[in-house]
Amino acid sequence: MKVCIVSDSHDNRFLLKKAVEHAISQGAEAVLHCGDIVAPTTLRILLPLDIDVHVIHGNNTGDTYNLAMLASNAENRLHYHGQDAGIELADRKIFLVHYPHYAKAMSTTGDWDLVCCGHDHCASVKHVKNVNQTETIMLNPGTVGGVGAEPTYIMGDLENMEFEIIHVPVDDSLAYNQPHVTPH
Repeated sequence: MKVCIVSDSHDNRFLLKKAVEHAISQGAEAVLHCGDIVAPTTLRILLPLDIDVHVIHGNNTGDTYNLAMLASNAENRLHYHGQDAGIELADRKIFLVHYPHYAKAMSTTGDWDLVCCGHDHCASVKHVKNVNQTETIMLNPGTVGGVGAEPTYIMGDLENMEFEIIHVPVDDSLAYNQPHVTPH
């Protein structure tokens, strides 16, 4: 199973849609969003794409009530998990959380095959030693919204546990040259 992992869209629904459409064209069957959507209406742009979207809220929580209401519509394939999420896809245990320090701590437990985070807008793929004397893969897809950095996402293959940072294909109408803002 292939997945599209995004974070920190910060209301940039156009870049979010561009990333998810690109991932779908590469075989993605689900989207994992690691928070900082901000306005729940940002996710509406993904609903017609007919793909499962698992999302947490991050530190820029926005309107969590309306996010929960949007996810409660049985016709949507949107799954809102709150602050963090432990899910299973393709027989892989996956933990979603917004903060990298929390992700690193969860990676060390050995309870998860994959831990995904966001927050600092820095894309990375890391192998973290865990208490089982093995490694857990910890991913940060960067900022799909292009806030202070080039917009990126991670394309993942859960069967082979292979992950690649992808630069969102943008054109001039989706410019991401925004002033750098340090996330809090």
